[in-house]
Amino acid sequence: MKKTLLLSVVASTMIMAGGDIAPVEPVVETPVVAEASGWDFSGQAVVYYQTRDNAVNDLFDQEASAADAGLQLRAVNKDVFAGIGAGFEVNGLSTLNLENSVVSNVPQGVGKPGDIDDMTDGGWISQAYLTYGFGNTSFKLGRQELPKALSPFAFSEGWNVFKNTFDAALVVNTDLPDTTIVYAYVYGGNHNGFGAGNDLSDFNKFNDHDGIHMLTVQNKSIEGLTLTGSYYYAPNLDQANGNDAHILWGDAKYAISDYAVALQGGYIFGDAVDNHETTSFGAKVGGNFGMFDASLAYSYVGDEDMAATVTNFGGVKTPLYTQMILNQGVIENDSQYIKVAAGAKALGGKFGVAYGQRLAADNNTLDDHNPYELDVTYKTKVFNDSTTLFAGYVLTDADDNAVNNGDSQNMIRVWGRYNF
Repeated sequence: MKKTLLLSVVASTMIMAGGDIAPVEPVVETPVVAEASGWDFSGQAVVYYQTRDNAVNDLFDQEASAADAGLQLRAVNKDVFAGIGAGFEVNGLSTLNLENSVVSNVPQGVGKPGDIDDMTDGGWISQAYLTYGFGNTSFKLGRQELPKALSPFAFSEGWNVFKNTFDAALVVNTDLPDTTIVYAYVYGGNHNGFGAGNDLSDFNKFNDHDGIHMLTVQNKSIEGLTLTGSYYYAPNLDQANGNDAHILWGDAKYAISDYAVALQGGYIFGDAVDNHETTSFGAKVGGNFGMFDASLAYSYVGDEDMAATVTNFGGVKTPLYTQMILNQGVIENDSQYIKVAAGAKALGGKFGVAYGQRLAADNNTLDDHNPYELDVTYKTKVFNDSTTLFAGYVLTDADDNAVNNGDSQNMIRVWGRYNF
């Protein structure tokens, strides 16, 4: 089935941003008035399992494990009437009664947060939007996914069973050569966390109904170079005093032949975060060597004075270059962190290995503990590329005797996605 992506963008006031080492190549589709296109139907079926040991439970113990089965159905029509398009998506989750014998938690839930018996089966409307376009300008209004390519401060995370989504209004213009200009107003969304503590059917207003405004400009006039600049405005973020917050962010990626470098940096400021401003920057270098690839990344987020964390407002991840499978709690605030990664294409898929460690922190207590993480992954596509399979092993160590009795932790995550 024909599948297209209308690039959408949104912002929050609580994170700094990043991206992949390769230059961003978003697909921006500007709807135009045409004959009725009809409806395109698609979807996916997902099975997802994770287990992580701790001081009390071993790997594969029921109390250490979580699982879900999910079904997603999607319908898109680019021209329902007079150039107005529409899209809808519904998601359903079920543990298939595994909570009675195999697992004790869910990766995602629908229902009363924290109550596994109420979170095992349910569904929600994840997308419902209208589109319209003329010339080189497109509009998208309603519940939608938001990629981080041009939205470095809030995005739909793909690591869980299904992505989180946002209630937003979006305008994209491409009149200027090699330039994309995006305005977004985000007024709500759900939250993508792990476990029964999150209800994916619960969409809340952002910033106490005042929402967040964003303006992003991306230029690719020079071959191989992608420059992105964003400004975010959160009116009355401090509701008690009527104070606003602002974010400035810049990102530069340059690729030549099989090599690439990237730089990112930004600043959260304003009366609403007075004495809690955040400065962040990062760098990444990488290259492809036939069947192998490798990269080295560094990030800095300051400081010790309870600065705003570098966290996706709609989820738990950071888009910093040093983001790994589980290390967001380490790198999101007061952290200097380094990540080394390598990959190899083999056995019909791709193997990956990454190691990351905090180098230092401004806070003396944090600086006494430098957690590390090791990720080993394998991903492949089977059945004529209709199904993606993933298996990952994660070793983490908090370098702190007060955490998990000072022992390291092991995690195994496997999932499969069938697209139809």
